[in-house]
Amino acid sequence: MLKIWGRLNSINVEKVVWCAGELGLRFERIDAGGKFGVVDTPAFKSLNPCGKVPVIEDDGFVLWESNTIVRYLAGKYALGTLMPEEIASRAEAERWMDFQLASLAPALSPAFRGLVRTESQKRDIDEITGSLKALGDALGIVEECLGDRPYLLGERFTVADIPVGSIAHRWFGLPVGDVSYSRPEFPKLRAWYDRLRERPAIADIMSAPLS
Repeated sequence: MLKIWGRLNSINVEKVVWCAGELGLRFERIDAGGKFGVVDTPAFKSLNPCGKVPVIEDDGFVLWESNTIVRYLAGKYALGTLMPEEIASRAEAERWMDFQLASLAPALSPAFRGLVRTESQKRDIDEITGSLKALGDALGIVEECLGDRPYLLGERFTVADIPVGSIAHRWFGLPVGDVSYSRPEFPKLRAWYDRLRERPAIADIMSAPLS
């Protein structure tokens, strides 16, 4: 059985659990990271020397780095569906996954950390506001590229939607009313996000509050 190490409120663990759910895989998830610790133990670092979650073990094969795990699982279990088989479509999907890592995640981090995991009196409001603006600018690119597509690559849900969708979940859930920032109207992004929230593999996670 597939094993997944990582706490469920981690965006990177969320991506892997979501992917496994879309694939209908049976898996065991082991809480690790954050308040659960585990990641600094010798046993865990033998799996991932970086001491971070998520990590998977699939039939004895150990792998870390969340987007790489999503690619691996989709490529192994859903090549031609969740993972596009045609080379140009696959490159487009992986482009969105890289965009999430390079542009969306760094923009999100200060705002998420400040608004969700920092006491109000200790927040750096200027940092949070700058983070929200940067994330809004990056998500504006997603809004523009979605066009009339139901999913990022077109009619079919793919690995492209998972990492970017996890960012959108936090964007729409952040308590921006706590700072002087007006979230832009992104109707196409909102419709796409609402479509993702209806998927059984992620519905429960996306209905829970951010933490």
